[in-house]
Amino acid sequence: MTAKEKMTAPIASVGADVEQSSSNKLTNQSIADLPGKGNLQATNNAENTAKSANKKNLDDLETVSMMELYDTAYPPKLPIVDGLLYNGTYLFVGSPKIGKSFFMAQIGYHISKGLPLWGFSVRQGTVLYLALEDDYARLQKRLSQMFGMEGSENFYFATKSKSLNDGLEKQLVTFVTEHKDARLIIIDTLQKVREVGGDKFSYASDYEIVTKLKAFSDKYGICFLVVHHTRKMESSDSFDMISGTNGLLGAADGAFVMQKEKRTDNKAVLEVAGRDQQDQKLWLNFNRERCVWELIKTETELWKEPEDPVLEKIKELVTETTPEWAGTATELRY
Repeated sequence: MTAKEKMTAPIASVGADVEQSSSNKLTNQSIADLPGKGNLQATNNAENTAKSANKKNLDDLETVSMMELYDTAYPPKLPIVDGLLYNGTYLFVGSPKIGKSFFMAQIGYHISKGLPLWGFSVRQGTVLYLALEDDYARLQKRLSQMFGMEGSENFYFATKSKSLNDGLEKQLVTFVTEHKDARLIIIDTLQKVREVGGDKFSYASDYEIVTKLKAFSDKYGICFLVVHHTRKMESSDSFDMISGTNGLLGAADGAFVMQKEKRTDNKAVLEVAGRDQQDQKLWLNFNRERCVWELIKTETELWKEPEDPVLEKIKELVTETTPEWAGTATELRY
């Protein structure tokens, strides 16, 4: 096989958590997205990498070549909410009392039950909601308003936790170890798990706290959705309104910014930016009777993986009037 052929050849995934049909087209994933691998190869070159590592000084910079990247199969990054939310660490930002907690409960419930959100498919799994500004009585009232008596056995809540520098990671390790299908952990709010004292508002501090969460989400293949607040000063760029320094967004995989023109409005705009999904804007309406957010429209259609062109060509040839087709591979050229 020539170098050019290697570069264009499809690579099969070896991920243990792939829940796609065999007809879905797999995509490559960056090394950084592979839990616990760092700059190591994932599959094909793992043995060679281990051998060469033994010969090198442990302090040497570990590198991979471009061709090694092409020759290595990485598991695809599957969406938790199709086209909207992936494994990783995301900020969910909005002004106080705008309806963020209702949205957190809504997305957590849908993922725990495997129910599509606004028509977008989800990957079902266990959800943990650290509702650190609530109590259980308030949660009970809110959830019953939203979902009636239709509960979920895979949706867990905690109203108290340790901080990130004082044992939260150990608590979360215990939870994901006991719940192997954990998909989403919601932290409401970021301030509640920050360390007390110290230089809390520096770029380095902001970057460090999100980096800790990202390292955990990458290692265990889950998603963190971290609730945070906007600053009061307006900006033409919604993401500049995230309270704190650019270190928060810089370390995160993406962010959601929810805004209303007036606090009493039912309508809000949700802007999304991330590494694994397209930037987009969604217009929402808060249904006060059911206490859930409804999708009005999107600025652009959520990106979807294009179909295999060979399959598209076959669809053209095989129709209701021509249920069978026989021919050569050359005739399938597109």
